[in-house]
Amino acid sequence: MRKIFGLNPNVFFLGLVSFFTDISSEMIFTLMPLFLSNILGAATITIGLIEGITESAAALLKVFSGWISDRLGKRNIVTFTGYALSALAKPFMYVASTWGIVVGIRFADRFGKGIRSAPRDALIADSLTSSERGRGFGFHRMMDTAGAAVGLITAAVVVYTLQARTMNLVSATYQTLVIIGVIPAILALFMFIFIRDIRKKTECNTIITIEGKSVMGGILNRRFYTFLVITLIFTLGNSSDAFLILRAQNMGSCVLDIILMLITFNISYALFSIPAGVVSDRLGRKYVIAIGWAIYALTYVGLAILSASWQIWLFFVLYGIYYGLAEGVTRAFVADLVPIESRGMAYGIFHGMVGITLMPASIIGGWLWQTYGPSVTFYAGAGLAALALVLLLLLIRK
Repeated sequence: MRKIFGLNPNVFFLGLVSFFTDISSEMIFTLMPLFLSNILGAATITIGLIEGITESAAALLKVFSGWISDRLGKRNIVTFTGYALSALAKPFMYVASTWGIVVGIRFADRFGKGIRSAPRDALIADSLTSSERGRGFGFHRMMDTAGAAVGLITAAVVVYTLQARTMNLVSATYQTLVIIGVIPAILALFMFIFIRDIRKKTECNTIITIEGKSVMGGILNRRFYTFLVITLIFTLGNSSDAFLILRAQNMGSCVLDIILMLITFNISYALFSIPAGVVSDRLGRKYVIAIGWAIYALTYVGLAILSASWQIWLFFVLYGIYYGLAEGVTRAFVADLVPIESRGMAYGIFHGMVGITLMPASIIGGWLWQTYGPSVTFYAGAGLAALALVLLLLLIRK
């Protein structure tokens, strides 16, 4: 395939898919915690429950969709199906009037993500050589995040126009965001015209060497599962990002300020994604992930000890740096750990187990917030991140 800006066309156009999808998702779902809290009157534990249930239920599909894409060799159509389902669910947020309806809509959206995540990441990995994998995943994460920034900037303009610096989100404002946000979700689907499956033939019983270790083709190895368990420990303290938004409002930030904070988060995320991937290609992925997790722990401690609303801006920037360092590199690392013909299943298991763990993480986070206050939620997250960091350094070789 002829490269576009030095990238495989699949990586480039899947980047555009994520760009348009995230414009839509950020406009519609990022402010959903405020919609639930300010308009529908839901408690924090309810918000945590909604996020946890919808993420975890959809996570079960990730294993299945990844396995299906391995067996069929049709990663493209499975990925498209997931994006299409999410796009169809979003317009219904316009008429949502109870948190029960929101659960159904959010479940359909996450259901679509559950279908698409594993085959999409496997398709990206299939389209890249090992020496360009970090850069490729970094580009995809950058495009995803750039779309989020554009979506949030658009949301900020809408919020400022319709309700200026009002503290709470207004129903009419949110409905306008939904109408506008549906458009880029539809545009994302047209990008699949340019995406093709990559067929790589390997013998099912051949021995494949991965970073000096031999594993049977098609079998996931001990190193992969060790990394998965460590990541799950980290994820158990990584409660829904909805709590960051609620923390900002808890500290006296208005809706417009929260959107601007999220824009700074996404800008820092985007700026660090490609450099982190390039560094991981040259120096190894383990230490890049470790630095990201260390910044995460520092950020959560900072969110726990906040004393003024202006301070939260710094921690939103640091949170973006964590994402930029860890997200794309983690996905590239999974591809390093498993045979080619098992990538779909590996990404399915990885995304699926992480998604399932988000349910107890979000429920526990909401319960700690409601019972003991917001600081305890963030202290718990920082502690588990620190534990995972130590285990990563001790148990995972380069």
